[in-house]
Amino acid sequence: MVKFAVIKIRSDINARQEVKDTLRMLGLTRVNHCVLVDDDESVLGMLRKVKDYVTWGEIRSDILQRLLAKRGRLAGDKRLTDEVIQSRLNFQSLADLAEKVVDGSVKLDEIGIKKVFRLHPPSGGYKSTKRPVKDLGDLGYRGDKINDLLIRMM
Repeated sequence: MVKFAVIKIRSDINARQEVKDTLRMLGLTRVNHCVLVDDDESVLGMLRKVKDYVTWGEIRSDILQRLLAKRGRLAGDKRLTDEVIQSRLNFQSLADLAEKVVDGSVKLDEIGIKKVFRLHPPSGGYKSTKRPVKDLGDLGYRGDKINDLLIRMM
């Protein structure tokens, strides 16, 4: 199963109520927040509904490892360290955890990791927050290129 990284790029002010509700269901309440979602039909329908406010694509395990190390948080806003991963979460390393999350055998919220990653705006800025990726913007589905954006936002 493929994991999508979804990043909220635009504010939902003046958006339709069903778009606001869908963003809330995805867990995206603020701009520059990122969540990981599964690739299934219900989630794809939600992403199509909010395509003018978010960007998404398939995340690689090495990028997820960096994201967890820099921006992953436990309850109480505690950072993820190797000691915490080995003792409390029973994984060998951060790379092992990232592999299991990407292949779908482990869910972040089930093991106590917050599902929302708070990111910085991308270095170099966005191209356009009002146009889709295919029209030289930043909104919508971007495939594997989401990993480049995540690196610029960490």
